[in-house]
Amino acid sequence: MLQTHAMAMDFDSALEKFKVISQDKGLRLTHQRLEILRELVGAKDHPSAEMVFGRVRRRLPTISLDTVYRTLSTFDDLGIIMRVPVTGDQGRFDADTSPHHHFVCSRCKSIYDFMWSEFDQLVLPDDSEALGRVDDRRVVVRGVCQECLGTQ
Repeated sequence: MLQTHAMAMDFDSALEKFKVISQDKGLRLTHQRLEILRELVGAKDHPSAEMVFGRVRRRLPTISLDTVYRTLSTFDDLGIIMRVPVTGDQGRFDADTSPHHHFVCSRCKSIYDFMWSEFDQLVLPDDSEALGRVDDRRVVVRGVCQECLGTQ
C-alpha cells in the first residue's frame, strides 16, 4: 500500500548534518549557503534553482543565480540534499534525503513524497550485481495528481 511521506526535516538537524559534512570536506559555512539550506529545508514543493534563488534573494539581495546553482550542485554531490529527476523540466531539489519516492504530476509539475515499503523490500535480480553496487533505490512515478484530476 502506498503511503504519503510527511517526514518533517527541521533546520537544526539539517544544519548539524551540513556542519559535519562541511568540516569533513573543508567546505566553509557561508551565510549564502546557510540561507540556501534554510530555504530548502523549509520548502515542501521541491523547488528548482530559480525558485530557491527568488526566495533567498528576498533575504539576500546580492546573491547570484550562479551561486545558487553551484551551491545546490555542491549540496547534491555531498548528499546534503537530493536532486529529484524530473524529465523535461528544470532540476528540482529535496532537502529530505531519507528513503522515499516521488510522484510527479505531468500537468502542474507538483512533486509529492510517498513511501512504498513493498518496493523497498524487493530483492534485486542476481544479474543486477553485474551492473555494479547499488547504493540507493528510489522511484519517480509520473501521472496526474488528484488536484489536477479534479479540474478536468
